[in-house]
Amino acid sequence: MTDIDIAEKLEELLRKTGSEHHKAFIKTNGEDPEWPLWYADYLLDKLAKLLNAKFTKSELIYLLVMVEKERALMAPGADWPRYYTNFFIERYI
Repeated sequence: MTDIDIAEKLEELLRKTGSEHHKAFIKTNGEDPEWPLWYADYLLDKLAKLLNAKFTKSELIYLLVMVEKERALMAPGADWPRYYTNFFIERYI
């Protein structure tokens, strides 16, 4: 699989994750102040396999918080799945 293929699959995975999270929190219109916990549970195995990387749930939570803080500071209007994809690709591919 090429880096471009991995990036496309990762962005697709992140978009699906966002959709699934929204469904899980439909009563609050997707609002969840503890979203990194939910995302880490959902993504851990899928992301590790896709990136051929090993990280704990705690490490993934840390990375998710870090990428969101970075996106909010550096590119507040950016498409978050694409931004997150670039963040993970730069670190793991």
